[in-house]
Amino acid sequence: MIGQLYGVNGKKFQRQYKNHLSGFKTWGQKPHAEDWLVFPENISEELSLDEVALSDGELYTVLTSKKAKGRKGSIVAVVKGTRSEDVVAHFRKIPQKLRKQVKEITLDMSGSMKLIARTCFYNAAQTVDRFHVQKLALEALQEIRIKHRWKAIDKENEIIAEAKKKGEKPEFEVFENGDSLKQLLARGRYLLYKSRENWTQSQKERAKILFGKYPDLQKAYQLTDELRKIYNQKIIKSVALLKLAHWFKDVEEFGNKAFSTVVRTITTHYNDILNYFTNRSTNASAESFNAKIKNFRIQLRGVKDRSFFLYRLTTLFA
Repeated sequence: MIGQLYGVNGKKFQRQYKNHLSGFKTWGQKPHAEDWLVFPENISEELSLDEVALSDGELYTVLTSKKAKGRKGSIVAVVKGTRSEDVVAHFRKIPQKLRKQVKEITLDMSGSMKLIARTCFYNAAQTVDRFHVQKLALEALQEIRIKHRWKAIDKENEIIAEAKKKGEKPEFEVFENGDSLKQLLARGRYLLYKSRENWTQSQKERAKILFGKYPDLQKAYQLTDELRKIYNQKIIKSVALLKLAHWFKDVEEFGNKAFSTVVRTITTHYNDILNYFTNRSTNASAESFNAKIKNFRIQLRGVKDRSFFLYRLTTLFA
């Protein structure tokens, strides 16, 4: 773009910017940038801990400050990999006095993330992100839909094979909204992610047919929606615990293996999950920051020089 406007060779300008104009060559953290970056001055009382893939699926552990709200000063630390021993070693480069000031850290249910938080920020309450919990229930719901869809595909293949034998045109069941059974289950994916209040008219019609055909899918959707509503209510931890106990009972009566696994997972992490109802803190800031990283990567058409990418990233957000 600059080359077209000013008659400058694009690649040459890019090289000049990187080597002379950007300040990358004199960056103090350049020697270890690909392995770790730490910015103790950005630490705050509320932090988010998450992982992100920079390039070629290479994971980095990212610690961000909620106080900065995704702007400059957001990045507290970036460490290559997710191994707790490596991450802890680099997070400990942040002075202990500052780490002791952290009051809350939001994260997912990963054992390594929880160990990192417990080891480095021992005074902080750990809060499991609500969206990770809800995602488990949504995945259990979608698993039921997918099983039904595979059966519908098998049934359709059988109808086609039988019609070929007879030399006839295959006939499929078509519902009043124009969907075949296979299409109904494929297109039903989107409405299952949404609450009823946000369904479009066509989604309402599709849901009526889908749930009429598959009552177990309707029950699974109701359970997922009930869990969402527990999180949406402004209630204290003790009330949330009671409501979750009722939800566990409903899941037990449903008898689905995937939903039973969700219950066991919540039970395993229930203290940290219930911490959400104290300050209603989520990991949304970390997820939003991860989206910015991915966006930045797309704009640059990938990451060729990881150190330079991290330099530009931290210049903007650290």
